[in-house]
Amino acid sequence: QVQLVESGGGLVQAGGSLRLSCVVTGRTFLYSIGWFRQAPGKEREFVACISWSGGTIDYADDVKGRFTISRDNARDHGKTTVDLQMNSLKPEDTGVYYCAEGVSRARLIGNEAHSWGQGTQVTVSS
Repeated sequence: QVQLVESGGGLVQAGGSLRLSCVVTGRTFLYSIGWFRQAPGKEREFVACISWSGGTIDYADDVKGRFTISRDNARDHGKTTVDLQMNSLKPEDTGVYYCAEGVSRARLIGNEAHSWGQGTQVTVSS
């Protein structure tokens, strides 16, 4: 059974940086992985996703140029790590960040995933 575990959240001032990590285990073949966030009182929204090979990447418009997603498929250890480097953070980036696995990038962009992590809190103070 696949498991996704996020880490790296925290409190940072506006303009600062954080790096989130998502470790995926229990998978014998590879899917696209996405990052999502949910702010208080708002619906969960797509942030970024990366194909299984790492060759294709998509970002939400409001994070382009500030966030970078990357992927390391350590196939010999049966583990995939997907990082989200977040720079020039803004208070509106505050929320719980989730990583998720989906059958395609298109599905992830449409907020559809079949496996989710538990989330990690990111708080950006002004």
